[in-house]
Amino acid sequence: LTGAQDGSVRMFEWTRPQQLVCFQQAGNARVTRMYFNAQGNKCGVADGEGFLSIWQVNQTTSNPKPYLSWQCHSKTTSDFAFITSSSLVATSGQSNDNRNVCLWDTLVSSGNSLIHAFTCHDHGATVLQYAPKHQLLISGGRKGYVCIFDIRQRQTLFTFQAHESAVKALALDPSEDYFVTGSAE
Repeated sequence: LTGAQDGSVRMFEWTRPQQLVCFQQAGNARVTRMYFNAQGNKCGVADGEGFLSIWQVNQTTSNPKPYLSWQCHSKTTSDFAFITSSSLVATSGQSNDNRNVCLWDTLVSSGNSLIHAFTCHDHGATVLQYAPKHQLLISGGRKGYVCIFDIRQRQTLFTFQAHESAVKALALDPSEDYFVTGSAE
């Protein structure tokens, strides 16, 4: 799966020289993040205008439409994570009201899909990591802060400054004992 500054999103297969599917043509907002869900049957794409779009991967048409597309953040959606069996999605980004980490239910209408919004990360959340064993979300922000959220209780557990500049990467070890942050510095 490839995404570009011009907003195009294409899927390739290792053994074929041509693309299998063009999910999105050039001329859209720049792609900020892309993932497949754990089952491999859906892919999601976040963009620089605050949108998240999700497609079924097993499409037979060459230019399929997303089955879900909505604006998650008013400025940009920088990262997202599929939670559970892809019906719950967490997003990070930047919104005018500082609701920069959000939980969404993909099975309800778009007007009711926001489950919870965390007010955090002045100037926006840049990265997001889901810890399924502990049901936690870890986010990094533009000012170097890291926040840890309990998604069951829908509350912020910890906030601390990890870096002097924007957190650009988060990684979680498989046993979920440790996580690592990387910054722009």
